[in-house]
Amino acid sequence: MPSYTLALLPGDGIGPEVVAASIKVLDATLEKLTDVTFRYDELSVGAGEYLKNGDPLPASAVERMKVADAMLLGAMGLPSVRWPNGVEMTPQIDIREQLDLFNGLRPIKLYHASHSPLKGYGGAGEKTIDFVIIRENCEGLFVDRLRPREPNPEFETDTMKITRHGAERVCREAFKLAQKRRKHVTLVDKANVLPSMAFFRKIFDEVAEEYPDVGTDRVYVDAMSLFLVQHPEKFDVMVTENMFGDILSDLAAGIVGGMGMAPSGDIGPEYALFQPSHGTAPTIAGKGIANPIATILSVALMLEWLDTPETARGARLIESAVAAVMGDPANLTTDLGGNTGTDAIADLVITAL
Repeated sequence: MPSYTLALLPGDGIGPEVVAASIKVLDATLEKLTDVTFRYDELSVGAGEYLKNGDPLPASAVERMKVADAMLLGAMGLPSVRWPNGVEMTPQIDIREQLDLFNGLRPIKLYHASHSPLKGYGGAGEKTIDFVIIRENCEGLFVDRLRPREPNPEFETDTMKITRHGAERVCREAFKLAQKRRKHVTLVDKANVLPSMAFFRKIFDEVAEEYPDVGTDRVYVDAMSLFLVQHPEKFDVMVTENMFGDILSDLAAGIVGGMGMAPSGDIGPEYALFQPSHGTAPTIAGKGIANPIATILSVALMLEWLDTPETARGARLIESAVAAVMGDPANLTTDLGGNTGTDAIADLVITAL
């Protein structure tokens, strides 16, 4: 009997609420699977842990993550809790780097026309929105954030780091995923201005030669922000640098209903962490109105990643249940303009399993 340990990182703000709702859905799904069990190991990480013990990411927690089969994160950080240099605490980024979770998987899918601010999408006979952003998680513009800084500087700089190793492996993940989907990969870069991005494009072109069955195109990041609003149906898989992926993921979530609809997986050679793409939303924390769909769909990504016939079947069960629930315009969470609460949405998904 496959038995998995799932490290739970509820975190801050609405994180504990959406994680609890998602575990309810996971438990209900497991009842429908054959010989699959989970044990939960809850870890304290994030801004709350920093306020209690002075470290948002204790080394002991990271060691427990390493022995788990997967990780489920709610959300981390609070705007009011910052390092002395003024930036927020981002232990989720530290986890990606420490565990080499380089492959940032960001699926974007529209379930109902009423969720999107765009016209002509999601209704009967209308165009669909269904693509994946793959964000390189361990390099790019984020790597310089922890560099020691001079006190009271007259200026600051950040470095965009792209290595051959990092670019090759994330591009290969994009092509492998495209082979399972609609066989097209779009590189998003800024190769007309930045040498680091020209280097990324060169490596992308080299990797593309290994996948002759997959079509490609290349789009500058500023143009992509336009095309995602004008013609999102044209894209299948796109791959990009860390900061560009961070920004485009939010834009993409906005065209399918918002961050509460955007799941993600951060996947590496050994470990994988799954989480909603949204933040901690402290203004609605504790009110029971946070949208848990992104976290529930992240659980489905996790089951798919575990890669057994039964866990894959569990992933399909959750995805189908979410599609049924969110395809009904009566089931609107507050971020979508309705009043269906966190637990109510989870219960509807469980009923639809």
